[in-house]
Amino acid sequence: MTLSEVRGVSPATLRRLELAAGDLAGSCLSAMEERQPWFARLPADQRAGVLLVTQTGVANFVAWLGEPTETIRLTAEAFRIAPRDLARRLSLRQTVDLVRIATEVFEERLPPLAADREEYRILVEAVLRFGREIAFAAATVYAAAAEARGAWDARLEALVVDGVVRGDAQDGADGVLSRAAVLGWDPAAAVRVIVGSPPPEEADPPPESLTGLRRHAARLGRSVLVGVQGNRLVVLLSEPRRSRGAADDAVGASSPEAVIGPIVSDFGPGPVVVGPLAAGLTDAHASARDALSGLRAAPAWPDAPRPVAADDLLPERAMCGDAVAHRRLVETVIEPLGSAGGELLRTLGSYIEGGGALEACARALFVHPNTVRYRLRRVSELTGLVPADPRDQLVLRTALVAGRLAAADHALDAPAYTSDQHRR
Repeated sequence: MTLSEVRGVSPATLRRLELAAGDLAGSCLSAMEERQPWFARLPADQRAGVLLVTQTGVANFVAWLGEPTETIRLTAEAFRIAPRDLARRLSLRQTVDLVRIATEVFEERLPPLAADREEYRILVEAVLRFGREIAFAAATVYAAAAEARGAWDARLEALVVDGVVRGDAQDGADGVLSRAAVLGWDPAAAVRVIVGSPPPEEADPPPESLTGLRRHAARLGRSVLVGVQGNRLVVLLSEPRRSRGAADDAVGASSPEAVIGPIVSDFGPGPVVVGPLAAGLTDAHASARDALSGLRAAPAWPDAPRPVAADDLLPERAMCGDAVAHRRLVETVIEPLGSAGGELLRTLGSYIEGGGALEACARALFVHPNTVRYRLRRVSELTGLVPADPRDQLVLRTALVAGRLAAADHALDAPAYTSDQHRR
Protein backbone atom coordinates (compact mmCIF):
# COMPACT_ATOMS: atom_id res chain seq x y z
CA MET A 1 0.00 0.00 0.00
CA THR A 2 1.45 3.38 -1.02
CA LEU A 3 1.54 6.50 1.09
CA SER A 4 -0.96 8.16 -1.22
CA GLU A 5 -3.35 5.29 -0.63
CA VAL A 6 -2.90 5.64 3.12
CA ARG A 7 -3.94 9.26 2.78
CA GLY A 8 -6.84 8.37 0.49
CA VAL A 9 -5.54 10.51 -2.41
CA SER A 10 -5.34 8.63 -5.69
CA PRO A 11 -2.36 8.88 -8.06
CA ALA A 12 -4.68 10.47 -10.63
CA THR A 13 -5.56 13.26 -8.22
CA LEU A 14 -1.90 13.80 -7.41
CA ARG A 15 -1.23 14.09 -11.13
CA ARG A 16 -3.96 16.70 -11.54
CA LEU A 17 -2.48 18.64 -8.64
CA GLU A 18 0.96 18.58 -10.25
CA LEU A 19 -0.43 19.86 -13.54
CA ALA A 20 -2.30 22.65 -11.78
CA ALA A 21 0.75 23.81 -9.75
CA GLY A 22 1.81 26.52 -12.22
CA ASP A 23 -1.65 28.06 -12.55
CA LEU A 24 -2.12 27.87 -8.77
CA ALA A 25 1.07 29.84 -8.11
CA GLY A 26 -0.02 32.47 -10.63
CA SER A 27 -3.43 32.73 -8.97
CA CYS A 28 -1.76 33.25 -5.60
CA LEU A 29 0.36 36.07 -7.00
CA SER A 30 -2.69 37.74 -8.60
CA ALA A 31 -4.62 37.52 -5.33
CA MET A 32 -1.71 39.04 -3.43
CA GLU A 33 -1.54 42.00 -5.83
CA GLU A 34 -5.30 42.50 -5.60
CA ARG A 35 -5.69 42.25 -1.81
CA GLN A 36 -2.43 43.90 -0.70
CA PRO A 37 -1.76 47.26 -2.44
CA TRP A 38 1.79 47.38 -1.10
CA PHE A 39 2.61 44.10 -2.85
CA ALA A 40 2.07 45.62 -6.28
CA ARG A 41 4.54 48.38 -5.41
CA LEU A 42 7.35 45.95 -4.63
CA PRO A 43 10.29 45.85 -7.05
CA ALA A 44 10.14 43.15 -9.70
CA ASP A 45 12.92 41.10 -8.12
CA GLN A 46 11.09 40.92 -4.81
CA ARG A 47 7.81 39.91 -6.45
CA ALA A 48 9.75 37.27 -8.33
CA GLY A 49 11.15 36.04 -5.03
CA VAL A 50 7.64 35.71 -3.60
CA LEU A 51 6.54 33.84 -6.75
CA LEU A 52 9.50 31.48 -6.39
CA VAL A 53 8.56 30.74 -2.78
CA THR A 54 4.92 30.21 -3.78
CA GLN A 55 5.78 27.85 -6.64
CA THR A 56 8.06 25.86 -4.37
CA GLY A 57 5.32 25.73 -1.76
CA VAL A 58 2.79 24.38 -4.26
CA ALA A 59 5.24 21.74 -5.48
CA ASN A 60 6.11 20.80 -1.92
CA PHE A 61 2.42 20.49 -1.06
CA VAL A 62 1.93 17.92 -3.78
CA ALA A 63 5.08 16.09 -2.67
CA TRP A 64 3.96 16.29 0.95
CA LEU A 65 0.74 14.45 0.12
CA GLY A 66 2.85 11.50 -0.98
CA GLU A 67 5.69 11.86 1.53
CA PRO A 68 4.28 12.67 4.98
CA THR A 69 7.62 12.04 6.70
CA GLU A 70 9.22 14.91 4.76
CA THR A 71 6.86 17.62 6.01
CA ILE A 72 9.35 19.74 7.92
CA ARG A 73 12.06 19.58 5.30
CA LEU A 74 9.70 20.44 2.47
CA THR A 75 8.06 23.40 4.19
CA ALA A 76 11.38 24.85 5.29
CA GLU A 77 12.79 24.40 1.79
CA ALA A 78 10.30 26.90 0.38
CA PHE A 79 11.96 29.65 2.39
CA ARG A 80 15.54 28.47 2.03
CA ILE A 81 15.46 29.01 -1.72
CA ALA A 82 14.14 32.59 -1.33
CA PRO A 83 16.51 35.51 -2.02
CA ARG A 84 18.58 36.37 1.04
CA ASP A 85 17.23 39.90 1.40
CA LEU A 86 13.55 38.94 1.06
CA ALA A 87 13.11 38.44 4.80
CA ARG A 88 14.75 41.82 5.43
CA ARG A 89 12.53 43.63 2.91
CA LEU A 90 9.22 42.07 4.03
CA SER A 91 8.07 42.32 7.61
CA LEU A 92 6.75 39.30 9.47
CA ARG A 93 3.23 40.77 9.39
CA GLN A 94 3.43 41.17 5.61
CA THR A 95 4.68 37.62 5.18
CA VAL A 96 1.84 36.26 7.34
CA ASP A 97 -0.67 38.18 5.20
CA LEU A 98 0.80 36.63 2.05
CA VAL A 99 0.73 33.13 3.56
CA ARG A 100 -2.90 33.67 4.53
CA ILE A 101 -3.81 34.72 0.99
CA ALA A 102 -1.97 31.74 -0.51
CA THR A 103 -3.74 29.38 1.89
CA GLU A 104 -7.12 30.82 0.93
CA VAL A 105 -6.32 30.33 -2.77
CA PHE A 106 -5.26 26.75 -2.01
CA GLU A 107 -8.55 26.14 -0.21
CA GLU A 108 -10.47 27.53 -3.15
CA ARG A 109 -8.61 25.89 -6.05
CA LEU A 110 -7.26 22.55 -4.79
CA PRO A 111 -10.21 20.62 -3.25
CA PRO A 112 -12.27 20.76 -6.51
CA LEU A 113 -9.55 18.62 -8.10
CA ALA A 114 -10.48 15.70 -5.83
CA ALA A 115 -12.01 12.59 -7.38
CA ASP A 116 -14.72 12.15 -4.71
CA ARG A 117 -16.04 13.62 -1.45
CA GLU A 118 -13.57 11.69 0.67
CA GLU A 119 -10.62 13.07 -1.27
CA TYR A 120 -12.22 16.51 -1.09
CA ARG A 121 -12.24 16.30 2.73
CA ILE A 122 -8.66 15.04 2.78
CA LEU A 123 -7.48 17.88 0.56
CA VAL A 124 -9.22 20.50 2.71
CA GLU A 125 -7.56 19.15 5.85
CA ALA A 126 -4.22 18.88 4.06
CA VAL A 127 -4.37 22.52 2.93
CA LEU A 128 -5.05 23.70 6.47
CA ARG A 129 -2.27 21.59 7.91
CA PHE A 130 0.21 22.59 5.21
CA GLY A 131 -0.68 26.26 5.69
CA ARG A 132 0.05 25.91 9.39
CA GLU A 133 3.41 24.30 8.59
CA ILE A 134 4.26 27.11 6.17
CA ALA A 135 3.34 29.72 8.79
CA PHE A 136 5.60 28.05 11.37
CA ALA A 137 8.41 27.84 8.82
CA ALA A 138 8.05 31.57 8.08
CA ALA A 139 8.08 32.38 11.79
CA THR A 140 11.24 30.29 12.20
CA VAL A 141 12.97 32.14 9.36
CA TYR A 142 12.09 35.53 10.83
CA ALA A 143 13.05 34.47 14.33
CA ALA A 144 16.46 33.35 13.10
CA ALA A 145 16.90 36.60 11.16
CA ALA A 146 15.88 38.66 14.22
CA GLU A 147 18.27 36.70 16.43
CA ALA A 148 21.14 37.22 14.01
CA ARG A 149 20.29 40.91 13.66
CA GLY A 150 20.08 41.27 17.45
CA ALA A 151 23.46 39.60 17.91
CA TRP A 152 24.98 41.88 15.26
CA ASP A 153 23.44 44.98 16.86
CA ALA A 154 24.76 43.87 20.25
CA ARG A 155 28.28 43.59 18.83
CA LEU A 156 27.99 47.02 17.23
CA GLU A 157 26.69 48.46 20.50
CA ALA A 158 29.57 46.95 22.45
CA LEU A 159 32.05 48.39 19.95
CA VAL A 160 30.51 51.87 20.27
CA VAL A 161 30.62 51.80 24.08
CA ASP A 162 34.18 50.46 24.07
CA GLY A 163 35.19 53.13 21.55
CA VAL A 164 33.77 55.87 23.77
CA VAL A 165 35.54 54.50 26.85
CA ARG A 166 38.87 54.29 24.98
CA GLY A 167 38.41 57.69 23.35
CA ASP A 168 38.37 56.50 19.73
CA ALA A 169 35.78 59.08 18.66
CA GLN A 170 37.73 61.82 20.42
CA ASP A 171 40.81 60.91 18.38
CA GLY A 172 38.94 61.55 15.14
CA ALA A 173 38.00 57.96 14.24
CA ASP A 174 34.73 57.83 12.31
CA GLY A 175 34.04 54.19 13.19
CA VAL A 176 32.33 54.98 16.50
CA LEU A 177 30.06 57.61 14.96
CA SER A 178 29.11 55.46 11.96
CA ARG A 179 28.36 52.42 14.12
CA ALA A 180 26.25 54.54 16.45
CA ALA A 181 24.35 55.93 13.47
CA VAL A 182 23.58 52.38 12.30
CA LEU A 183 22.06 51.74 15.73
CA GLY A 184 19.84 54.82 15.38
CA TRP A 185 21.85 57.12 17.65
CA ASP A 186 21.58 60.85 16.93
CA PRO A 187 25.20 62.01 16.48
CA ALA A 188 24.23 65.55 17.55
CA ALA A 189 22.62 64.45 20.82
CA ALA A 190 24.31 65.33 24.10
CA VAL A 191 25.21 62.31 26.20
CA ARG A 192 25.92 61.27 29.77
CA VAL A 193 27.96 58.20 30.69
CA ILE A 194 26.67 56.19 33.63
CA VAL A 195 28.70 53.37 35.18
CA GLY A 196 28.06 50.82 37.87
CA SER A 197 27.90 47.07 38.36
CA PRO A 198 25.84 44.83 36.04
CA PRO A 199 22.68 43.10 37.27
CA PRO A 200 23.46 40.28 39.72
CA GLU A 201 21.56 37.56 37.82
CA GLU A 202 24.56 36.77 35.63
CA ALA A 203 28.18 37.78 35.61
CA ASP A 204 27.95 38.71 31.94
CA PRO A 205 24.28 39.44 31.21
CA PRO A 206 23.27 39.31 27.56
CA PRO A 207 21.64 42.40 26.02
CA GLU A 208 18.15 40.95 26.39
CA SER A 209 18.57 40.79 30.19
CA LEU A 210 18.87 44.60 30.21
CA THR A 211 15.52 45.23 28.54
CA GLY A 212 14.26 46.96 31.68
CA LEU A 213 17.01 49.56 31.38
CA ARG A 214 16.23 50.14 27.72
CA ARG A 215 12.51 50.37 28.46
CA HIS A 216 13.04 52.97 31.18
CA ALA A 217 15.23 55.02 28.84
CA ALA A 218 12.58 54.86 26.13
CA ARG A 219 9.96 56.12 28.58
CA LEU A 220 12.22 59.07 29.29
CA GLY A 221 12.34 59.76 25.55
CA ARG A 222 16.07 59.06 25.34
CA SER A 223 18.33 56.74 23.40
CA VAL A 224 20.61 54.38 25.25
CA LEU A 225 23.68 52.30 24.39
CA VAL A 226 24.71 49.61 26.85
CA GLY A 227 27.97 47.72 27.29
CA VAL A 228 28.95 45.14 29.90
CA GLN A 229 32.70 45.18 30.43
CA GLY A 230 33.59 42.53 32.97
CA ASN A 231 32.27 43.61 36.35
CA ARG A 232 31.08 47.04 35.23
CA LEU A 233 28.06 48.21 33.28
CA VAL A 234 28.60 51.25 31.04
CA VAL A 235 25.53 53.13 29.77
CA LEU A 236 25.47 56.01 27.29
CA LEU A 237 22.29 58.00 27.83
CA SER A 238 21.32 60.68 25.35
CA GLU A 239 20.04 64.07 26.43
CA PRO A 240 17.03 65.51 24.55
CA ARG A 241 18.06 68.43 22.40
CA ARG A 242 15.36 70.69 23.82
CA SER A 243 16.81 70.38 27.33
CA ARG A 244 20.49 70.67 26.52
CA GLY A 245 20.70 74.15 27.97
CA ALA A 246 18.13 75.12 30.52
CA ALA A 247 17.15 71.63 31.56
CA ASP A 248 20.73 70.68 32.31
CA ASP A 249 21.15 73.76 34.45
CA ALA A 250 17.96 72.85 36.29
CA VAL A 251 19.12 69.29 36.92
CA GLY A 252 22.68 70.13 37.79
CA ALA A 253 25.64 67.84 38.17
CA SER A 254 24.92 67.40 41.88
CA SER A 255 21.55 65.72 41.31
CA PRO A 256 22.11 63.01 38.68
CA GLU A 257 19.17 61.02 40.01
CA ALA A 258 16.90 63.54 38.27
CA VAL A 259 18.69 62.81 35.00
CA ILE A 260 18.70 59.02 34.96
CA GLY A 261 15.54 58.43 36.99
CA PRO A 262 14.52 54.80 37.34
CA ILE A 263 17.46 53.56 35.27
CA VAL A 264 19.48 53.20 38.48
CA SER A 265 17.28 50.30 39.57
CA ASP A 266 18.51 48.29 36.57
CA PHE A 267 22.12 48.36 37.81
CA GLY A 268 23.57 45.84 40.20
CA PRO A 269 24.45 46.56 43.82
CA GLY A 270 27.06 49.15 44.67
CA PRO A 271 27.68 52.73 43.60
CA VAL A 272 26.37 54.19 40.35
CA VAL A 273 28.36 57.15 39.04
CA VAL A 274 27.18 59.67 36.45
CA GLY A 275 29.69 61.52 34.31
CA PRO A 276 29.21 65.15 33.28
CA LEU A 277 27.15 66.07 30.24
CA ALA A 278 29.08 65.85 26.96
CA ALA A 279 28.11 67.66 23.77
CA GLY A 280 28.14 64.45 21.72
CA LEU A 281 29.81 61.10 21.21
CA THR A 282 33.04 62.77 20.13
CA ASP A 283 33.29 64.39 23.58
CA ALA A 284 31.78 61.51 25.56
CA HIS A 285 35.18 60.03 26.43
CA ALA A 286 35.68 62.78 29.04
CA SER A 287 32.36 61.87 30.65
CA ALA A 288 33.30 58.17 30.61
CA ARG A 289 36.74 58.93 32.06
CA ASP A 290 35.28 60.93 34.94
CA ALA A 291 32.55 58.37 35.61
CA LEU A 292 34.98 55.44 35.69
CA SER A 293 37.38 57.40 37.89
CA GLY A 294 34.48 58.11 40.23
CA LEU A 295 33.51 54.44 40.28
CA ARG A 296 37.02 53.49 41.39
CA ALA A 297 37.00 56.15 44.11
CA ALA A 298 33.39 55.70 45.28
CA PRO A 299 34.19 53.12 48.02
CA ALA A 300 36.02 55.89 49.88
CA TRP A 301 32.64 57.61 50.46
CA PRO A 302 30.37 54.93 51.94
CA ASP A 303 27.48 57.38 52.43
CA ALA A 304 27.50 58.64 48.86
CA PRO A 305 24.05 58.93 47.25
CA ARG A 306 23.04 56.46 44.54
CA PRO A 307 23.55 57.69 41.91
CA VAL A 308 26.35 60.11 42.56
CA ALA A 309 27.84 62.63 40.16
CA ALA A 310 31.48 62.13 39.25
CA ASP A 311 32.18 65.76 40.20
CA ASP A 312 30.85 65.09 43.70
CA LEU A 313 33.67 62.56 44.14
CA LEU A 314 36.51 64.99 43.36
CA PRO A 315 38.25 64.59 46.76
CA GLU A 316 38.21 60.79 46.56
CA ARG A 317 39.29 60.86 42.92
CA ALA A 318 42.15 63.21 43.73
CA MET A 319 43.32 60.85 46.49
CA CYS A 320 43.31 58.05 43.92
CA GLY A 321 45.73 60.06 41.80
CA ASP A 322 43.27 61.44 39.25
CA ALA A 323 45.04 64.43 37.70
CA VAL A 324 41.77 65.67 36.19
CA ALA A 325 40.22 65.81 39.67
CA HIS A 326 43.23 67.74 40.98
CA ARG A 327 42.94 70.25 38.19
CA ARG A 328 39.18 70.62 38.56
CA LEU A 329 39.47 71.27 42.30
CA VAL A 330 41.94 74.04 41.58
CA GLU A 331 39.78 75.50 38.81
CA THR A 332 36.50 75.41 40.75
CA VAL A 333 37.74 76.37 44.23
CA ILE A 334 41.23 77.84 44.37
CA GLU A 335 41.17 80.01 41.25
CA PRO A 336 37.80 81.75 42.02
CA LEU A 337 38.94 82.48 45.57
CA GLY A 338 42.32 83.73 44.41
CA SER A 339 40.74 85.93 41.74
CA ALA A 340 38.41 87.47 44.34
CA GLY A 341 41.42 88.96 46.13
CA GLY A 342 41.49 89.76 49.79
CA GLU A 343 42.19 87.13 52.39
CA LEU A 344 39.66 84.48 51.36
CA LEU A 345 42.17 81.67 50.77
CA ARG A 346 44.15 82.50 53.91
CA THR A 347 40.99 82.71 55.99
CA LEU A 348 39.64 79.44 54.59
CA GLY A 349 42.91 77.64 55.29
CA SER A 350 43.10 78.97 58.83
CA TYR A 351 39.45 78.07 59.50
CA ILE A 352 39.74 74.49 58.23
CA GLU A 353 43.13 73.77 59.78
CA GLY A 354 41.90 75.18 63.06
CA GLY A 355 39.14 72.57 63.24
CA GLY A 356 36.35 74.88 62.10
CA ALA A 357 36.48 77.06 65.22
CA LEU A 358 35.37 80.56 64.27
CA GLU A 359 36.79 82.37 67.30
CA ALA A 360 40.16 80.63 67.06
CA CYS A 361 40.38 81.51 63.36
CA ALA A 362 39.64 85.17 64.14
CA ARG A 363 42.36 85.30 66.82
CA ALA A 364 44.89 83.64 64.49
CA LEU A 365 44.17 86.24 61.79
CA PHE A 366 43.89 89.17 64.23
CA VAL A 367 40.44 90.08 62.88
CA HIS A 368 36.94 90.31 64.29
CA PRO A 369 34.82 87.09 64.16
CA ASN A 370 32.29 88.90 61.97
CA THR A 371 35.05 89.46 59.41
CA VAL A 372 35.68 85.70 59.38
CA ARG A 373 31.95 85.08 58.96
CA TYR A 374 31.81 87.50 56.03
CA ARG A 375 34.81 85.92 54.32
CA LEU A 376 33.43 82.38 54.75
CA ARG A 377 30.12 83.55 53.34
CA ARG A 378 31.99 84.88 50.32
CA VAL A 379 33.71 81.50 49.97
CA SER A 380 30.28 79.84 49.82
CA GLU A 381 29.03 82.31 47.22
CA LEU A 382 32.05 81.78 44.96
CA THR A 383 32.37 77.98 45.25
CA GLY A 384 28.89 76.76 46.21
CA LEU A 385 30.45 74.97 49.19
CA VAL A 386 29.72 75.66 52.84
CA PRO A 387 32.89 75.51 54.99
CA ALA A 388 30.88 74.49 58.07
CA ASP A 389 29.41 71.43 56.31
CA PRO A 390 31.54 68.29 56.94
CA ARG A 391 31.35 67.02 53.36
CA ASP A 392 31.96 70.44 51.83
CA GLN A 393 34.80 70.99 54.26
CA LEU A 394 36.49 67.83 52.95
CA VAL A 395 36.17 69.14 49.38
CA LEU A 396 37.61 72.51 50.40
CA ARG A 397 40.46 70.95 52.36
CA THR A 398 41.39 68.70 49.41
CA ALA A 399 41.20 71.70 47.08
CA LEU A 400 43.59 73.65 49.30
CA VAL A 401 46.06 70.75 49.24
CA ALA A 402 45.71 70.43 45.44
CA GLY A 403 46.23 74.19 45.07
CA ARG A 404 49.40 74.15 47.15
CA LEU A 405 50.77 71.21 45.17
CA ALA A 406 49.94 72.96 41.90
CA ALA A 407 51.69 76.12 43.10
CA ALA A 408 54.74 74.10 44.13
CA ASP A 409 54.86 72.37 40.75
CA HIS A 410 54.57 75.72 39.01
CA ALA A 411 57.45 77.10 41.07
CA LEU A 412 59.62 74.11 40.22
CA ASP A 413 58.84 74.50 36.52
CA ALA A 414 59.64 78.24 36.51
CA PRO A 415 62.99 79.13 34.86
CA ALA A 416 65.87 79.63 37.25
CA TYR A 417 67.78 82.93 37.09
CA THR A 418 71.50 83.18 37.68
CA SER A 419 73.07 86.01 39.64
CA ASP A 420 74.35 87.55 36.40
CA GLN A 421 70.85 87.56 34.93
CA HIS A 422 69.58 89.17 38.14
CA ARG A 423 72.16 91.95 37.88
CA ARG A 424 71.26 92.65 34.26
